Amino acid sequence: MSFRCLTFSILLVGVFFLGAESETSAKDKAVKRVVHFSAITLYHPIMMYQRYQPLMNYLTEHTSYHFELRLSQDYRNIINFLRNNDVQIALLGGATYLEAKEQFNIMPILKPLGPDGKPYYRSVFIARADNKKINKLSDLKGKSVAFASERSTSGYLVPLNELYAKGGITLRDLSKHVNLKYHDSVAREVLRGNFDAGAVIDSVANGFENRGLKIIAFSDPIPGLPIVVRADLSPEIVAAIKKALLSLDYNNPEHRKVMRQWDEEFRYGFVEAEDSDYNSIRAIVAYLIKKGVKIPR
Repeated sequence: MSFRCLTFSILLVGVFFLGAESETSAKDKAVKRVVHFSAITLYHPIMMYQRYQPLMNYLTEHTSYHFELRLSQDYRNIINFLRNNDVQIALLGGATYLEAKEQFNIMPILKPLGPDGKPYYRSVFIARADNKKINKLSDLKGKSVAFASERSTSGYLVPLNELYAKGGITLRDLSKHVNLKYHDSVAREVLRGNFDAGAVIDSVANGFENRGLKIIAFSDPIPGLPIVVRADLSPEIVAAIKKALLSLDYNNPEHRKVMRQWDEEFRYGFVEAEDSDYNSIRAIVAYLIKKGVKIPR
């Protein structure tokens, strides 16, 4: 399916889930400055729309701006969106943030909390629950493994670091490996038996764990996915975004009811972020380059 067709499908889903835009909402859009938001492609576009549009609605309701979701085609596409000012705010992966930061001026403003209340998440290796031959990282030698995008922190770079640094396994030691576009595509291909194992972000793995997959290894904690803005974005807009999101408290039942509609990456709250939070990702990239791994740039 072409990206144009996917975009059309997303629009149809939007009509189905949200209904026609209300008169009040249309008036708000007419008088409010529009801010465009995008996010790395963790899921297929229709699912991305379902999971991220409620956040746009919340920001529109709790700020003086109208937030619109603009879905990217892939990791490179979202960098171009930011560079060209097609979007002003985006959820990136750590490595994607560092790549974009090298090319133009952006800054991280927030990072999401995990279910434990800490601003970290993990990469995980998954296999079919009925696969008795794969139960730990070292079992992957000689096996086929599916990864997410080559630009994905949790779907490729961190898993490679785990294999090389902890498992003593290189890509050459795998019988086959491939990079797929979405994290949920990796999970589905492993579930279908097309690959022995896969590497995905923990939130995707959690969603498939009761559907026939098991987690065989966790990475060390990874700094929370950075929410970044173009450096030339109005400080007033940045302040409004921070105020709206930092005011949320997962322990507050009313807040939790709102956040439950959002993607799992966002539903536990936020803390402020800064560039130095992602130095550990810089170290991983440097290590992999030293090991001869080609890092897309």
